[in-house]
Amino acid sequence: MNREEALHIFSHSEEIVSADDVNASISGMAAAIRDEMSEDFPLVLSVMGGAAVFTGMLLPHLDFPLEFDYIHLTRYRNTTKGGNEMQWRVAPAESVKDRVVLVLDDILDEGETMAAIRDRILAMGAKRFLSAVLCEKIIPKAKPLRPDYCGFEVPDRYVFGCGMDAKGYWRNLPTIRALTEGA
Repeated sequence: MNREEALHIFSHSEEIVSADDVNASISGMAAAIRDEMSEDFPLVLSVMGGAAVFTGMLLPHLDFPLEFDYIHLTRYRNTTKGGNEMQWRVAPAESVKDRVVLVLDDILDEGETMAAIRDRILAMGAKRFLSAVLCEKIIPKAKPLRPDYCGFEVPDRYVFGCGMDAKGYWRNLPTIRALTEGA
């Protein structure tokens, strides 16, 4: 990995969501979450590393009592295609038991990762599971779940920015971009 490769990826991409639209969508999503969960004292879990930026943008808008922690389940390992094997780097804590749990992630692609998270959290005794994602990829394949809250539907292309990476690069962008041919 190097600077030139990162610049090559950027030059072979296009902006599909502006920074202003990202901020407006996160504000709207926060209002919907607040309306539904502000009386629940939820446990909010961020899926590292992709959801770090989305979480940092969303949490300040959730102006009600909550508990925060993180989990880490990965399939990508700095590639642009998900692998079949899921790897728990940080599993949910026992504190999910009898709690309303909101899981934050950057993107819902095929839904396999979020479904695995949901299944584990519910098996550990959570009272209720909800999910919020910045993006949901529109694909022709049926998914095992749909997010409860979603900022944007994005095309079936590799997208990055706002915490999502392209081959390990560009998580730091305030916009959402999609790779074009030749990237």
